[in-house]
Amino acid sequence: MSVLEVLFSGQLLFAALLTASVYAIVAVGLNMTYGTMRLLNVAHGDLVMIGAYAAYWLFTGLGIAPLWSAIVVTLACALLGVLLYSGLLKNLMARAGGTARLEANSLLLFFGLSMIIQNVMVSVETATPRAYQYLSEIHRFGGLSMTGNRLAALAVAILACLAIAAFLRWNIFGLALRAVIERSDAARIVGVNVEQVHKVSLAIGFGAAGLAGVLISMMEQFSPFIGFSMTIAAFIVIILGGLGNIAAGFGAALILGLLETYGVALTSPTLRSVLLYGVFVLTLILLPQGLFRRRLGP
Repeated sequence: MSVLEVLFSGQLLFAALLTASVYAIVAVGLNMTYGTMRLLNVAHGDLVMIGAYAAYWLFTGLGIAPLWSAIVVTLACALLGVLLYSGLLKNLMARAGGTARLEANSLLLFFGLSMIIQNVMVSVETATPRAYQYLSEIHRFGGLSMTGNRLAALAVAILACLAIAAFLRWNIFGLALRAVIERSDAARIVGVNVEQVHKVSLAIGFGAAGLAGVLISMMEQFSPFIGFSMTIAAFIVIILGGLGNIAAGFGAALILGLLETYGVALTSPTLRSVLLYGVFVLTLILLPQGLFRRRLGP
């Protein structure tokens, strides 16, 4: 296939949109966590892994279709976020004594949690990748061939992104969350319940990560170690879009999806990790403030 055929391939464009939509769901939760609380959750990708295994267990053990289990997994991960805030993070934030110290402490805390989660999952499931067949029939639209699971994953991911954007624009908690991201102290002064906003942002972030895991499990193999690459992808999206800039994060996810998909097509699938981490390093060097320096509302 020539370079021009690759660039104008509808099949690759579909794959890029699917990758971008999943990255957007993962990144928005991580961005909310940092934007509202200044917590560096390097274990965020492990929530994606947990969501993938939960969907696998529910499907193979109980016969619950992933599109249904996605609701259960999303709510369970959201509840986990609330419990983690009440039981651990609230106290960590109260004792941090400054943003820099809070970021450092949260980085160490979540790194430790990531190691614990990965090792527990390896002991339960081993390191062997898992997969299952669901909606694997092929649908053709003109010259495009797509499996049902990928079409369903893209539809759910886009709906999730639109729902989050609508929540941030029109819901009272969404408006309060944006206010806390912009100026936490000022939001508290005008009566915003900042602690409640923290719980809501963690619930949305953790739930979105769990949902992304379910969607990934429908399409490809997964193992206890997929969390790290998902965390890196989320950080790339956040850095490209700008920390705390939720709206620009969706555009940044599309850019990363295009770069990764077309980069792999023009080189080799074995270079996917090299491309991903290369974009990460170049972004830190060339665009430390992101593509959009000003924070924008959704």
